[in-house]
Amino acid sequence: MTSNVTWKSRWTFILAATGSAVGLGNIWKFPYITGEYGGGAFVLVYLGCILLIGVPVMIAEIMVGRAGRSDPVHSMSSLGKTAGRSGKWGAVGAIGILAGLMIMMFYSVVAGWALDYVAQSLSGSYLQKPTAEIEQNFSSLLSNPSEQFLWHTIFSLITASIVAGGVTNGIGKSVDILMPILFGFLLLLLGYSWINGDFSAGLHFMFDTDFSKLSSDAILVAMGHAFFTLSLGMGAIMAYGAYFPGKASIGKTVLTIAALDTVIALVAGMAMFPLVFANDLTPGQGPGLMFVTLPIAFSNMAGGQFFGTIFFALVSIAALSSSISLIEPGVAWLEKYGIKRPLSTFGFTGIAWLGGIACIYYGEVFDALDYLTANIMLPLGGLMIALFVGRVMPRKMVAHEVGMGDSILFKSWWFVLRYLAPIGIILVFLNSLKLI
Repeated sequence: MTSNVTWKSRWTFILAATGSAVGLGNIWKFPYITGEYGGGAFVLVYLGCILLIGVPVMIAEIMVGRAGRSDPVHSMSSLGKTAGRSGKWGAVGAIGILAGLMIMMFYSVVAGWALDYVAQSLSGSYLQKPTAEIEQNFSSLLSNPSEQFLWHTIFSLITASIVAGGVTNGIGKSVDILMPILFGFLLLLLGYSWINGDFSAGLHFMFDTDFSKLSSDAILVAMGHAFFTLSLGMGAIMAYGAYFPGKASIGKTVLTIAALDTVIALVAGMAMFPLVFANDLTPGQGPGLMFVTLPIAFSNMAGGQFFGTIFFALVSIAALSSSISLIEPGVAWLEKYGIKRPLSTFGFTGIAWLGGIACIYYGEVFDALDYLTANIMLPLGGLMIALFVGRVMPRKMVAHEVGMGDSILFKSWWFVLRYLAPIGIILVFLNSLKLI
């Protein structure tokens, strides 16, 4: 049974896929690793990795979704059979759905922290406080399971409510609203940073080109982030691809998504680091940057309460646009068995919610889920998709589905997908497991 539902327009698909790609990693990881590994030199390598790994695999993943017109499991299974091979390729889709579920378990907890900080910013609870108190503030949240439980639950309910509304009325309408708000908030913060921050120090940190920092480790980090930032290997892009309009160009669409994702990550860096440097704080990454360093900066600045609220609202929207795509593949799969969308959505999100509670009470569960998904399941899923499209599906069928004809563009993409992308993903995989 194939899906007759499609996105309202190609642009809605672009916003949904960009929303899936733009998550916490864009805001708290990419800007920092750019500064750490050679600034402009790292950005150039990263863009090369996006073009050689991210874009080819994303085109393949969308193509499988659109050709199969179903959830990741049924799409890969039916296309495997059509290609005269095994229907067991559906297991790759199942790994993606499971990875999305596992990521949602800890992702919703972190997103809950962001919601908590929206409330804190609105109430001004961390403003004009000593640095030690602001640092303690975040530690207090981490040691308060009931507060984390509350925000984790609220975030899970918001996610489920959107997905339960359906592809067009739920996800489509929400991304049409959320993504422009995200862009607007980001530009607002950039303007605030320009006026109140040390903008030249931020520019130097992120864009000074230092090729001496481009070690083999930096290249592997660029490859890894290029792969993960586009939400590849977890079925989200494939599930979204199932609703992709039939005649729209996949290649142009993917390049637009990759460009938006990269621009948002770079602008996020330029909105944050000038504020960090203006307050003589140390640039870092991860929760420390977001929930300790930036609140210290906002607390010392004019308009800090308003812009702190805007910043944490931006982080929450970025998390929400990603969490929707973590749930959708599993919901689409359950729908194929006749389970109505509201029930399948709240059932699937409910499992993730229970996993989130385990993450709140047992830190080792949080760490294990993070490690398993990022280092094993996603690279494995991406590699299998590249091999499936590049080696299992007949070239003629792929050329027809991608819609590039037998052009030089198709030949280049086909070569990269068959040879370069798998090698790149294997290197990322080995590096993440500390085997190289």
